Amino acid sequence: MPSRRDSGSWMWAEAVELLDRAERLHRQFFRPGRPNAACATWTPPVDVYETAAEVLVVAALPGVLAGQVEVAVEHGVLRLAGERTLPCPRTGAIHRMEIPHGRFERRVELPAGACEVTRTELVAGCLVLALRKLG
Repeated sequence: MPSRRDSGSWMWAEAVELLDRAERLHRQFFRPGRPNAACATWTPPVDVYETAAEVLVVAALPGVLAGQVEVAVEHGVLRLAGERTLPCPRTGAIHRMEIPHGRFERRVELPAGACEVTRTELVAGCLVLALRKLG
């Protein structure tokens, strides 16, 4: 029967292995994107809120300017697309790169009913969209 100390060591080793695997997956999904890539290299996370009058969508887009984002509503789906460029030139060694860059795209199915974008603003690195419910 393993002692408490042995099971604690085993749990610690498993936790370290899971963290290593998570970091490898993170690196796989957030590879440096090629400038002007045709397809998206990352997907921004979003929050969606609904009130009686509107749907609010908040997309995390650090370092992206408002003019760099395409916003469209088609058949009940909101489409966000654009590109985040590296803030620094690609010279020298990269020690850590956790904020994704390159072409991005996100499609969000909206609640039932037609909506139109009434407000678009960037707030603290997030794109905030207000969509008025029609009908």
